[in-house]
Amino acid sequence: MINLDLIKYSLRNLNSRKSRSFLTIISIFVGITTIFLFVSFGWGLYDYIDSITSSSAVDKIVIQTKGSGVAGLDDTISFSQKDLNAVERTAGVYVASPIYMKSAEIKQDRIKRYVWMMGIDSKKNLIEEMSNLKIVSGRKLSSGDKNKVVLGYNYMVEDIIFPKKYELNDKINVQGVDLRVIGFYESLGNPQDDSSIYVIDDTFKEMYPNSTNKFSWIIAKVDKTQMDTVISRVEKKIRDSRELEEGKEDFFVASFEELLDTYTSVLDIIIWFIIFIALISVFVSTINTANTMITSVIERYKEIGIMKAVGARNQDILGIFLFESGFLGFIAGCIGVFVGVILSETAKSVLLFYGYGFLKPHYSFVLFAGAIVFATFTGIISGILPAIKASKLKAVDSLRFE
Repeated sequence: MINLDLIKYSLRNLNSRKSRSFLTIISIFVGITTIFLFVSFGWGLYDYIDSITSSSAVDKIVIQTKGSGVAGLDDTISFSQKDLNAVERTAGVYVASPIYMKSAEIKQDRIKRYVWMMGIDSKKNLIEEMSNLKIVSGRKLSSGDKNKVVLGYNYMVEDIIFPKKYELNDKINVQGVDLRVIGFYESLGNPQDDSSIYVIDDTFKEMYPNSTNKFSWIIAKVDKTQMDTVISRVEKKIRDSRELEEGKEDFFVASFEELLDTYTSVLDIIIWFIIFIALISVFVSTINTANTMITSVIERYKEIGIMKAVGARNQDILGIFLFESGFLGFIAGCIGVFVGVILSETAKSVLLFYGYGFLKPHYSFVLFAGAIVFATFTGIISGILPAIKASKLKAVDSLRFE
């Protein structure tokens, strides 16, 4: 076991080789910083998913169409009132709500923008529960709110959608019609969602008469204790409604939890792939560190011979070089975590500015300690072979080395 005197000796040696030690630290900390960045943001995304999973969306199923078109842009990609009735009659379904969706032109002075407009059933507003939409100012839509609109959060902020922000009772021009603003939803952290506008279905039908009874998707609240069974029943009911054979469905039914699981699976692949790339960087830095330690061993042959001549054991020499490589890894880990936090906070501010508030880094003791310990072990592992080589040198051979 390395003692205090040998530790002091190792630190003096590292200090005397500042440039080489610095370059070694740089090679390790870059990889650690990269890993810290992606793990913290990946962990933050998992936190976001967990917050949704534990919300009121867990007892919802989503019925969507399949096709090459895009719901809301292609009217052939839609459901009918007959499909909605079939869902409502399914055992285990408590309530079903149709969602109308269209791309809408909005204007402020001479500036035009195109956003998603959602037409909702004010009596069965399941989209609020599923998307965790909460009013931050004003009130929700209710029956009879014709030509009134609730806006996403970004309309409350200047220079995001339009130069001027909107306030309650302002009018916003949508598809050439002035709608009165009665409320704003709080931010969901997604630019598309935070730019959407919401009207009751009667207003939507007046603005898009050709889309009457053509729903983009259907949300249903079901008995969550028999979720899989209810999904199977809904699939059969809609197949019968659309006169389709089993296996040839032009729609799919999924629980909100299943959709999140799919998203999580894709996220897992992306995160691990990025970490794998970062690990390649760490592997390269390990080789660089090993090369540095080998060079250090060669330069210190006589020094090692003198230490052995005065009684240093093989394990003392081994401990010196392992401590030096591990210490360089430890310093690199600390710097990597420090720089990682700075870059994470910078990225968080940039993402928040552009409306991606749900992308937040997760900080925890496990992440900080794990990154530093990993960097330390990276340094130790890279120094094992040089340390073994140094410990096995014979004093006589070392003293005669030129």
